[in-house]
Amino acid sequence: MNIHSSPVLTPAETALVEAFAERISELPGDADIALTRDNAVERLKAGLPTRRIEAWHYTDLRRLLATVPAFDPAAKPEAPRALIEGSSVLRVANGEALPAPRIEGVEIVPFGALLTAGDARAAMAPVDRDDAIGAINAAFAADGFGLTIADNAQISSPIEIQNLQAGGQVHARFPVTVGAGAKATVIERQAGSGAALISSVSSLDLGEGAEILWIIVQEQAETATHLGQFNATLGKDAKLTLFIMNAGGKLVRQEVRVDAAGEGSDFQLRGVNLLGGETHCDVTMVLDHSAPHTTSTEIVRNVATDRAHGVFQGQIRVAQIAQKTDARMACNTLLLSDDSEFSTKPELEIFADDVACGHGATVTEIDRDHLFYLMARGVDEKQARGLLIKAFLAEIVEELEDEALVAALEDKLDQWFATHG
Repeated sequence: MNIHSSPVLTPAETALVEAFAERISELPGDADIALTRDNAVERLKAGLPTRRIEAWHYTDLRRLLATVPAFDPAAKPEAPRALIEGSSVLRVANGEALPAPRIEGVEIVPFGALLTAGDARAAMAPVDRDDAIGAINAAFAADGFGLTIADNAQISSPIEIQNLQAGGQVHARFPVTVGAGAKATVIERQAGSGAALISSVSSLDLGEGAEILWIIVQEQAETATHLGQFNATLGKDAKLTLFIMNAGGKLVRQEVRVDAAGEGSDFQLRGVNLLGGETHCDVTMVLDHSAPHTTSTEIVRNVATDRAHGVFQGQIRVAQIAQKTDARMACNTLLLSDDSEFSTKPELEIFADDVACGHGATVTEIDRDHLFYLMARGVDEKQARGLLIKAFLAEIVEELEDEALVAALEDKLDQWFATHG
């Protein structure tokens, strides 16, 4: 947080502080949780981050977040069908957890119950002094789901968490603990309609040898602000594959913070950002390799058109103890209009001397020779551009291998192309 900013609050900062004063008596939690919330609001009073904060250099939240809608307890969001048929669906509607289905091998507890029992204080603390998303969420989060997957559980059907809103404010948390040797697929859907402010914090703790595929599909309305954070700690020989698709939202900041803390752990990030209109989408990742023989690969593909602005910041930090680390990162962008922009900032911070680390970034336009080749064979220009764009992105999607999942995500690509292609 920007503790040196002016004490004169912006309308958005004022709205957040006043909303807290109005809701404090309704927010669940014991005295420790209340203190955590008070501290979070004090940070908000010091001002939202500006571009003078390095982590927020390309997303000046104080300037971009012009207004904050009021809470709307009567809002009734529509529930979409599960992304994959047969998934177990857990819904948070307008900030309130709905009754959850029973899943063998998984303990599910509403996050509000954890707050009431005083079991969630540690999970509520912001990650660091620049963690504005964590502070906003800690101040207001009243519900969500806490999941515990048992040791060696093999969850055959995906678990889909839907965080839904219909305007107003929604703040939710999803702490997930995965036991040793367990395996599961978790799909996180962030969706809704209307002008809204959504903050969502997901935390994942992977035990030894656990393996998780986590999919984030963000498809908010183009009048919504979405502030998302995904935190993960990987145990020994654990594997996490995180796939992010951003396909909506007026102002989006998706943070990814991962600690490859166990020897032999592996982290894979694949990201697709679809940017149109006058939207602003920022994906910021901080990855720590803090144990020997850990591996990671991050590939992010972006398509920007109209007057959209995209950001990818990727920081890989290798501790001195993390010898034999292998870490690779790439960010590739297609700009489809003269007014679209994309900013990328890869960073390597390496304290070990026996590692293999690298990064790369490209920004380009559609290859006119390829476009001409297709049009010369009777394909009209719009369809030809769509084919080339989809080919650029499909390579990332098809890595997932699961045919149903690939088909569902490609359908999301088609929906976006129908509007912005």
